[in-house]
Amino acid sequence: MHVFLVSGWFRNLLKSRRSLASQHEEKPSKTNVLTPISYTPTSSSSSSSGPKNLPSALSSNLRWRLKYDLLVCHSLADDDIEEAKDLVSFLEASPRNLRCFLWQRDVCPGSPIFTEFCQAVQESHLQALLITPDFLQEEWCMYMMHQALAEGPMSKRLIPLIQNISHDKYPQEIKFFFYINLSRNIDQGYSLINDTVLKYLEDLVKNERTHDSNVDSSHNGLSWEGSSQGDDLISNNKPAETSL
Repeated sequence: MHVFLVSGWFRNLLKSRRSLASQHEEKPSKTNVLTPISYTPTSSSSSSSGPKNLPSALSSNLRWRLKYDLLVCHSLADDDIEEAKDLVSFLEASPRNLRCFLWQRDVCPGSPIFTEFCQAVQESHLQALLITPDFLQEEWCMYMMHQALAEGPMSKRLIPLIQNISHDKYPQEIKFFFYINLSRNIDQGYSLINDTVLKYLEDLVKNERTHDSNVDSSHNGLSWEGSSQGDDLISNNKPAETSL
């Protein structure tokens, strides 16, 4: 059964890749499917082609140790594919300049599907799950969710996004994670995703600086209290929505 599931998924994936390529050929001047919004994250700087003006988190060596800032996981339903493409276009556009992994564009034809996805998870700082009715119905999507959880079951690396599903349909496996409801305000939801990625990268830089400072202090004969760099677990018994 799994063989038929994967082969069907792969055929749909190739079909969506061809659809994406044809759209680029028909509309070469379209670079962003979203209307620019007025909200600007406080940690972002003005648009610039030079890396010197990027926020420190985006220019940090810690960020570039991994290939992607965010992996977007979604179902193969047409609406979900379009939503994922819109989100990635928003996050990759200036001044946000994030690096995203999108299946239709970034998978390598000829490579094993499971290997491609697992490698992308490992090479991404964070993973976003676009949880929709179709996502919950696809066995492949549930597999990917569990794979992302396996990388860090209590980490800050997972960003659940819900759209067109009720609160009681939220997967129990991730009930301890705050989610972003894209059904309420899509622009604010996209901006909150961008803020979440930046905050994660900023914390990486901050933790490294704190660690380096403590190491320097210990070398100077001072007492060293190691800072906690462990991932936080949200202590709720029910899923909670992040405020937009």
